[in-house]
Amino acid sequence: MRTRTAGLAFIFVTIFLDVLGLGIVIPILPGLIASFLGGDVSAAAQYYGYFIAVFAAMQFLFAPVLGALSDQYGRRPVLLVSLFGAVLDYVLLAVAPTLALLFVGRVIAGITAASFTAANAYIADVSPPEKRAQNFGLIGAAFSLGFIIGPVLGGVLGSLGPRVPFMAAGTLTLLNWLYGFFVLPESLAPENRRRFSLREANPLASLRGLGRYPVVISLTATIVCTNLAQQSLQATWVLYTTYRFAWSTWQQGLSLAMFGILAAVIQAGLLRVLMPRLGERRALVIGLLSSLIGFVLYGMATQGWMMYFVMVGTALGFLAQPAAQGLISNAVAADEQGAVQGALASLLSLTGIVAPVIATGIFSYFTAADQPFKLPGAPFFLGAVLTLVGLLLALRTFGRLRVPASQAALDA
Repeated sequence: MRTRTAGLAFIFVTIFLDVLGLGIVIPILPGLIASFLGGDVSAAAQYYGYFIAVFAAMQFLFAPVLGALSDQYGRRPVLLVSLFGAVLDYVLLAVAPTLALLFVGRVIAGITAASFTAANAYIADVSPPEKRAQNFGLIGAAFSLGFIIGPVLGGVLGSLGPRVPFMAAGTLTLLNWLYGFFVLPESLAPENRRRFSLREANPLASLRGLGRYPVVISLTATIVCTNLAQQSLQATWVLYTTYRFAWSTWQQGLSLAMFGILAAVIQAGLLRVLMPRLGERRALVIGLLSSLIGFVLYGMATQGWMMYFVMVGTALGFLAQPAAQGLISNAVAADEQGAVQGALASLLSLTGIVAPVIATGIFSYFTAADQPFKLPGAPFFLGAVLTLVGLLLALRTFGRLRVPASQAALDA
């Protein structure tokens, strides 16, 4: 039990630091890029878009590679190498004398962020089936805390210099690497390992490999739909609240912090109370229904305070993804957890590329000066449709799922 707790604590801190780094980059990186371009904000914005795209692309390409490697060599070495790569990224960001080296740092960051695959597989290894959804919620909580603290830390430390936040993040990550090197146990038993396959490490081939599990395919489609919806919300939240309510930057930051706080409360606390009582299936349905209602109400809001009311009232939407991940993990063999989690991570990376482009395009179309039918909430309504599709897919899948004894007892 002590070994399992130490491993989960390490995974939580690792994911938190990864996301903390992303959060630090949000307020700092555009200005840092502009400093290489003579202060040209317009050009910096274009380069910043390239940096975001290459980060997501590296995650897409390398998530299945790291997942497959972790299935052969174990989760520990993959996590430690990824963490050390993250340290190198922060060093580059802190000292890079050219834009090209800064770009290289983002490439390394995207590759090392693909360690989420091995982290998910580690959680699957050390968690009994009935606890997996709860423990996957730890990752969501780490994400939430990272995105709450990261931008704040970046802003505060950035006042001391544009490179200082990266030095701080690199120091914290190095300390976590040292902890993992000396303390972290391996989670994957030798009998559950399998040889590395280039075919499965190919991101497209890894997606095709999901076809061996029809149930996983359906639940993966549910996760993809919900992530497309959430990415659409994130990409247009600031645009929408500025257009509709004339919110200031401070108000927008406060609202995003509230999102993170609610996610942390649900996924780190309430999830552990609700999941044993509800089971993964009911939690998934409740989460998707909450998100669906939330998207519709966001799009219909006429006052800024309504956004907070909807946010709190539909916070159970944060149950959906850990519940779906728990169901998927329980449907997969022990020696394929890494490969499946890698394929999932690749798909989610793609949603991070596709959804913002589509959502901002829709927002631009329905708010254009010559648009006779203004509908700024259109991206949120799109999110509602995507969430509904995910819900229908999940309900269709439940009939094909093997019911665990713990779930049968809940349903009895």
